[in-house]
Amino acid sequence: MEKDDRKLSIIVLPDWGPAPRTVEITWRRARILAALGAFVAAGLLVVAATWISMARRAATAEELRIERDALLARRDSMAILAERLAGLETRETQLRVLSGLEGSRDSALWLSGAPRAVASASNPAAGDAATAPTMWPLTERGFLTQSLLAGEDGDHPGIDIAVPRGSYIRAAGGGEVIEAAEDPVYGRFVLIDHGNGVWTRYGHAIYLTVERGQSVKRGEVIALSGSTGRSTAPHLHFEIIRNGRAVDPLSMVTPP
Repeated sequence: MEKDDRKLSIIVLPDWGPAPRTVEITWRRARILAALGAFVAAGLLVVAATWISMARRAATAEELRIERDALLARRDSMAILAERLAGLETRETQLRVLSGLEGSRDSALWLSGAPRAVASASNPAAGDAATAPTMWPLTERGFLTQSLLAGEDGDHPGIDIAVPRGSYIRAAGGGEVIEAAEDPVYGRFVLIDHGNGVWTRYGHAIYLTVERGQSVKRGEVIALSGSTGRSTAPHLHFEIIRNGRAVDPLSMVTPP
């Protein structure tokens, strides 16, 4: 095998005056240096790509943090709004009592912690201690868009009532909140135990004003309507469950 005597000459020309210098390296060493240069360049590219990826992740994390802070601020503002609404309900009730006026249909409503409305002929719910879910669960009639067992697969366990976003949702009867959570299908929902094996469920709310374990009165506002969960537009999904089986809510409650 013949020895490779080829060499690579590098001429250095300083611009400050010294004579040119020539540096000679063997062809084999030149190839080794070229390979090392390529390896270093590849390493720098990997480092640059890693830094860019980390920078993008950091930017995404910052965007998620900003979005989380915005959601928390929105939640806090909704809580403040609920407190203000409770105060307005209280003041309205006090003014009606002082003026001797009969309560309107809306005076049968109260938010958690607000005083109970005064019973009257036009407001029988205010003085009704019954826990049976017989009250319409909204402050307005709304529009019935789906009835019991009328779903695509024939398994819709309640009724859907279209109402504007942010409408009051109220307890159809007195009882204990056994769930106030979020579900992929029902969205934000409230489940109330009225005793005697009777439960009611209120789904797709945008905001809940009650918590698990809390006692609620008939007509008490428990949530604000929305379109959370498996929903395409703002509405209330309302169920009445007796001994684990869904019953038609329209057999127990009557729209206003």
